[in-house]
Amino acid sequence: MSEQNFPSWPETAPKLIDVAAGRAPADTVIRQGIWVNVHTRELLPDHDIAIVAGRFAYVGPDASYCIGPETQIIEAKGRYMIPGLCDAHMHIESGMLTPAEFARAVIPHGTTSMFTDPHEIANVLGLDGVRYMHDEALMQPVNIFTQMPSCAPSAPGLETTGHEISPEDVEEAMNWPGIIGLGEMMNFPGVANGDPKMLAEIAATQRAGKTVGGHYASPDLGPDFAAYVAGGPADDHEGTCEADAIARVRQGMRSMMRLGSAWYDVESQITAVTEKGLDPRNFILCTDDCHSGTLVNDGHMNRVVRHAIACGCDPVIALQMATINTATHFGLEREIGSITPGRRADLILTSSLAELPIEVVVARGRIVAETGAIKVECPHYDWPASARGTVHLGHKLTAKDFELAAPEGANAVTANVIGVVENQAPTKALQAELPVRNGLVEGTGDICQIALVERHRATGGVTNAFVSGFGYAGRMAMASTVAHDSHHMIVVGTDREQMALAANRLAQVGGGITLYKDGNELALVELPIAGLMSDSPATEVAARAQVMMEAMAACGCSLNNAYMQHSLLALVVIPELRISDLGLVDVRTFQKIPVIEPAQ
Repeated sequence: MSEQNFPSWPETAPKLIDVAAGRAPADTVIRQGIWVNVHTRELLPDHDIAIVAGRFAYVGPDASYCIGPETQIIEAKGRYMIPGLCDAHMHIESGMLTPAEFARAVIPHGTTSMFTDPHEIANVLGLDGVRYMHDEALMQPVNIFTQMPSCAPSAPGLETTGHEISPEDVEEAMNWPGIIGLGEMMNFPGVANGDPKMLAEIAATQRAGKTVGGHYASPDLGPDFAAYVAGGPADDHEGTCEADAIARVRQGMRSMMRLGSAWYDVESQITAVTEKGLDPRNFILCTDDCHSGTLVNDGHMNRVVRHAIACGCDPVIALQMATINTATHFGLEREIGSITPGRRADLILTSSLAELPIEVVVARGRIVAETGAIKVECPHYDWPASARGTVHLGHKLTAKDFELAAPEGANAVTANVIGVVENQAPTKALQAELPVRNGLVEGTGDICQIALVERHRATGGVTNAFVSGFGYAGRMAMASTVAHDSHHMIVVGTDREQMALAANRLAQVGGGITLYKDGNELALVELPIAGLMSDSPATEVAARAQVMMEAMAACGCSLNNAYMQHSLLALVVIPELRISDLGLVDVRTFQKIPVIEPAQ
């Protein structure tokens, strides 16, 4: 049953009351499990659950009086009965999957509610793209709530997107049935400086009584942070240390601690609870960005909860951070997040709280997965042709497009270089002495070339700069049309001819990721929808992504989930240094800087 035709609590109240009173049989009864009560932080053995019309009607020591001749019986056999897991902040596009295929991948891991911000597709297709994501989300057998993207572009004046989101767009979307709030407000300098457009988007959301998502990626916790909080964002997931988490909850925000494919920010922040003893109700777990390989091989929110427990968090507190805390934050405490009467019947049976094997998943009252196998269909939206032909280069690229000329007569130059930081979103702003050959600046050692290729308006524009940290060697290049958040094309390579081959290949297939070495394509992940997603099954996309990771390693890269680092090199709202279609951007000052420093 999809969100679109799932009955509300008031509609089902007569049935719930009749079952709880014993006047009517339940649809399903789960018997003799340990009830994990996230409201009271109790483990209550030998309890039963009665479900009717997709909602919990009764939770108590004996539901035998709710059983009729047609009632389905599920034997818990002493296992823990925990609420379905909620991902408080995530981008479906980062999984390289459509909402349907993302749901199909995570349901067996126990995720039954997602709060997703489709700002990736908003940058490519605008409000239409958001609507496509929203509509497919509503078709799924689990709860996918959509946050209306707030920042396309994420940093006005520093990048050019395929489409822009306006306050009028936000106001319109607040009336859509699946919109839960405003997506992460990445333009934190705009909010802190009182930018009228950003404040208009926040105001439209608040007038609708919905939640404003935050994104404060600066380490400065002084007046700018205070101004940002005063502007209205209610949560933040960009913290990387204990002080960040503490600062946010002290100011009345929810601290969202993320464990994605490449972001490992739980361990460094959860000590605010485990060691400092802060009230855990204002701490929430999320993934932010998970690619398909992580989903297929490692898990989703179950992986995050296990990690929090391994970091010393009490298992039930960790579960609260992935269930009731999330529901409360978005105003859905009476709808999801706990096993209590009236709520949607989303739950997991597991034999261990610490190891969290996901043995049975129930969503809206029916079994949707058992022992890793999905038991329901996840319907697909009919994506229009306009969503599939989005890579427009203007002309066929050659090695010459990737040349970076040195100043006249220079034998070497001082270059500003983007420094990749493993397992974190921030980069380092580095400087390096680079050689000049035949009038062109060349990479050396670990420093290779990066280019941002415009792909929305066929301008033919290419911005060239340098990046370090990938460890590439030999003649190679990797290109991707996933380039957060403007989603042009990022090409990183050691050889300009390989860079041209990779870029042209993605134009040919309509978007995705490719890697070339010595003139041969070692790997290709086709992402035909907006150049961001595939509607193929997650297992197939993950297999292709795994080949891509192996190809990166074959070219010398040993970073954990290096593809995620590659895809974020154009994200001009996270310090310190990024590349955009308009140039090299110092995100500490939100100013463009030269790639080559002037000679002294």
